[in-house]
Amino acid sequence: MFLKKRKARKLKLVTHDNRFHADDVFATSVLFLVLGEDNVKVVRTRDKKAINSADYVYDVGGVYDEDSNRFDHHQEGGAGHRDNGVGYSSLGLIWKKYGKQVSGSQIVSDFIDEKIVQSVDALDNGTTIYKVNRLGLHPQTLNSVISSFWPTWLEDFDGDHFKEAVQFAKGFLLREIKRASDREKARSIIDEVYQETKDKRIIVLKKDYPHEDILSEYEKTVFVVKPRGGRNRWIVESLRNDPLSFSFRKKLPAEWAGKDWEDLQKITGVKDAIFCHKKRFVVVAKSQEGATKLAKLALKK
Repeated sequence: MFLKKRKARKLKLVTHDNRFHADDVFATSVLFLVLGEDNVKVVRTRDKKAINSADYVYDVGGVYDEDSNRFDHHQEGGAGHRDNGVGYSSLGLIWKKYGKQVSGSQIVSDFIDEKIVQSVDALDNGTTIYKVNRLGLHPQTLNSVISSFWPTWLEDFDGDHFKEAVQFAKGFLLREIKRASDREKARSIIDEVYQETKDKRIIVLKKDYPHEDILSEYEKTVFVVKPRGGRNRWIVESLRNDPLSFSFRKKLPAEWAGKDWEDLQKITGVKDAIFCHKKRFVVVAKSQEGATKLAKLALKK
């Protein structure tokens, strides 16, 4: 006689019901990655009995105690702040405990916290994270992206929208972790190239490495030369003062702006020059040699 194996009990995850937000959605996606999506059951409720019997509770319950897997920040006094003053939401609390495990390294975990988690935490706690410029434009935040999954007035509130939002968040998070991990692998290569380069104003990279925030740490570098897109295209890119800004250490020559092919080749004397952006932060050639010539010419202007 064979005994049937009992199915393992699924862990119960409890978060609040009704309208969801980026913090509880992304927190759910992190727990899916940690615990395994097939091993858990998400219950969205504010029922105290359900909360008390849950294995994990987040963004509801009024308790922060990571040892007992309680991750709320709505209680009086909140759930603490980072050194920069950004308070924790349920996402930040869960990421603080599991970020390294999910990311594979503390460096990547810290990068994801700075790039993604902190902005979600700040907005969920009512902290303004940007100033509107003279154009009156507002950036699209992850919080607003997640709100796009809310059912409209013509749709039923059946829970599917929350599930869709969580799947989006999980995919987005995995992709950002992949990008951050690969970025760290490139760091040592870029650092080595920098150290071996005599004229550090121009750094030539053999692959399309993510250089922006890495080389911005070196004050001497002005231009980066590297391949782009695998189509026999090499670019010269002006290094930004800040990786997220449009402020550059040195722009390309004004007379190159918007020129392409024969016009650009005539002005520069570089036979395989292809195009210079009108804002003068990138110029393209067919070869590494051509791109390097353009970079050296730009230094003299």
